[in-house]
Amino acid sequence: MQTVYFDTCSLQRLLDDKTQVRIALEAEAVTAVIALCEQGQLALVSSAVLDFEVARNPHPQRRAVVTGILTRHHQFLPLTAHVHTLARRFADDGFTPLDALHIATAQDAAVDYSCTCDDRFLRKARSHPAITITVVSPLELAQEVLQ
Repeated sequence: MQTVYFDTCSLQRLLDDKTQVRIALEAEAVTAVIALCEQGQLALVSSAVLDFEVARNPHPQRRAVVTGILTRHHQFLPLTAHVHTLARRFADDGFTPLDALHIATAQDAAVDYSCTCDDRFLRKARSHPAITITVVSPLELAQEVLQ
């Protein structure tokens, strides 16, 4: 079964203002992929990094919705020494500390798809020679898995 790792911004896309077409489409894409995970067609991957970042969210509703989604994970990725080492390398290459931890966690677990709404992070991850997993936007992910 294929595995999907959403970063925090992609999961919170569900709660963003949908008056912009891109945001509305991305929210629908995330919803569709989560539905596939709930149906057992894809495996939702969560992590200690996601738990940490979500817990820091000052908005109780956003925190509750994302936490609810993550509790239905099929696989949980802990923060290991190897992930820390990999994240330090990514941070040295210009990733923000949390983005470095997200991509290091997903890379270490060899997930099939790592999904983000962050265009800058997406470009950086795709062009980094050490990142071998598939990093996609929500629309690209939906296109891949809904076929």
